[in-house]
Amino acid sequence: MEINEMTDMTMSEKAYDGDQIQVLEGLEAVRKRPGMYIGSTGPRGLHHLVYEIVDNSIDEALAGFCDMITVSLLPGNVVCVTDNGRGIPVGVQHKTGLPAVTVVFTILHAGGKFGGGSYKVSGGLHGVGASVVNALSTWLEVEVVSEGHLYFQRFERGHAVTQLEDRGPAPEGRQRGTTVRFQADPEIFKETTVYEYDVLQKRLREQAFLNAGVHIRLTDERPQQDRAQEEQDRETPYQNDYCYEGGIRSFVEFINANKDVIHSDVIHFSAVAQDENSTAEVAMQYTDSYQEQILSFANNIHTTDGGTHEDGFKRSLTRVMNDYARKYNILKDSDKNLSGEDVREGLTCVISVKLKEAQFEGQTKAKLGNTEISSLVSSMLYDKMMTYLEENPSVARTIFDKALSASRAREAARKARDLARRKTALESTTLPGKLADCQSRNVEETEIYIVEGDSAGGSAKGGRDRKFQAILPLWGKMLNVEKARLDKVYSNEKLMPVVMALGTGIGEDFDLSKLRYGKIIIMADADVDGSHIRTLLLTFFFRFMRPLVEEGHVYLAQPPLFRITKGKRHYYAFSDTQRDQIMADLGGGYEIQRYKGLGEMDSEQLWETTMNPETRTMRRVEVEDAIEADEVFTVLMGDKVEPRREFIMRRAKEANWDV
Repeated sequence: MEINEMTDMTMSEKAYDGDQIQVLEGLEAVRKRPGMYIGSTGPRGLHHLVYEIVDNSIDEALAGFCDMITVSLLPGNVVCVTDNGRGIPVGVQHKTGLPAVTVVFTILHAGGKFGGGSYKVSGGLHGVGASVVNALSTWLEVEVVSEGHLYFQRFERGHAVTQLEDRGPAPEGRQRGTTVRFQADPEIFKETTVYEYDVLQKRLREQAFLNAGVHIRLTDERPQQDRAQEEQDRETPYQNDYCYEGGIRSFVEFINANKDVIHSDVIHFSAVAQDENSTAEVAMQYTDSYQEQILSFANNIHTTDGGTHEDGFKRSLTRVMNDYARKYNILKDSDKNLSGEDVREGLTCVISVKLKEAQFEGQTKAKLGNTEISSLVSSMLYDKMMTYLEENPSVARTIFDKALSASRAREAARKARDLARRKTALESTTLPGKLADCQSRNVEETEIYIVEGDSAGGSAKGGRDRKFQAILPLWGKMLNVEKARLDKVYSNEKLMPVVMALGTGIGEDFDLSKLRYGKIIIMADADVDGSHIRTLLLTFFFRFMRPLVEEGHVYLAQPPLFRITKGKRHYYAFSDTQRDQIMADLGGGYEIQRYKGLGEMDSEQLWETTMNPETRTMRRVEVEDAIEADEVFTVLMGDKVEPRREFIMRRAKEANWDV
């Protein structure tokens, strides 16, 4: 009987007929599924709101009608974007009978990017950006200056709450343009509605590089309490101005500011398609680094996942380099061709294309899909790069010396990898001897502690939960991979045990599906040596096993700095502030022990403070901005002393000093 009742209930709940089909009207769909339009409702999606409005202003710049864009962060985390473009049209759109500005902010897939010749190229081509921002805001106000008059309209959660108003003559000094003010809706952005100035700064600086001569200003007028914690000590207002006449050449110079370049000039090419519906521009420069850095853009939108323009560039660069090397006998008949990785080692490149009908994969525009742009970039690069190499033989020789060195290193890495595989196959186990493995094989629950030193490793082995916690002790300083190629990694006795334990392989052999532990936890002493080891390991993961970081598998253990004892009870403090609070609560009669290293803790203490999932404190390592991360690793782990000194002095105020 109970079974029948349960069956009936289930069937009635899952009834599926015509009435179950919901039709979401207007902007309801956006509020129901915001992630489809802005990627997420976390910090990334929050900042994306600003990008959507700025993109519309950038489109006016691309069309040649705008040269000044101002973005202001106002009290209450209100965003204000102003440009001196033509202004969103205020006349009636005949199909809807509504003012055009109202249509733009209330109807999906409405805008001036679908035809009519208003825009030759645009980033905000989908016609959804403005309306999506409106839908996801508590309120939004738009002001348009057109034909000497100021027009105003207010919206709340996507709905117009006023008619478009003509507020009379425009303010003195404002000839034309659009101002949009909005406040993100906390009902949608539940994690945070606080904008990070530094995140917006990077994006707007990027736009200034991509649009030579356009002046972009970012101002933070928020009080301290409205800012992100790490930005609260800045003065009010805080402001940055960006304008670069050199365009993407200046962009490459900026990226390479802390790197040693192997040729002084930035190589720059541009071309226009025969039908004049698209243009392509490339700026590139080689450094002595072992990593490549390629940034691609389509209609000023950063295509983080690449696309046809990036693919065309890579194929063409490999082909022209090999053809030149064969033509001028740099490569002999018996030599193998250089690979794409060889010719791109140390390359910093910015690719920017402009298209009339850009086709992106998804609203967040992470990947370009236009097939015709691949041939434009490819043919431009081949012809002009061949000419450049022929006209600059000394630069060509320097670049090829770098590529040939990379090729030899790649071959050495292959031999070292094959040797490592053969050794592994002959050994009784594929795991390093010092690894204390766990019993579980479920990646969802397993974790490996990479521990500094044998002493701490012994305590960790004694205190761990054998079911799901593995321990791998490391001793001594390991290789700084910022200054080494892959072949050096395969022969490094400190790093290879890590590679073997994780099971994923490295470089081109990396396979995340073979990862043996869901959490990789770096546990080192809270001193200079411990910080150095953490940084070396993180550099290694970032350079050769980046998906581990990007997918959130890497953590930093946070061991306590102090143990406060009163009677038979122990209290642990992870910071000076926490220590002082415990001391104040206890009143007196306590003893304080300062932990100088993990080895000072016995197994029970290490488990209680650092390894017990219910009581431990850990920080997950995240890469929010790969460009910034690359720059930080280059500065901190590279050969140049001066940039490192400047970085440390600049960040000194933000540091947690342990004296």
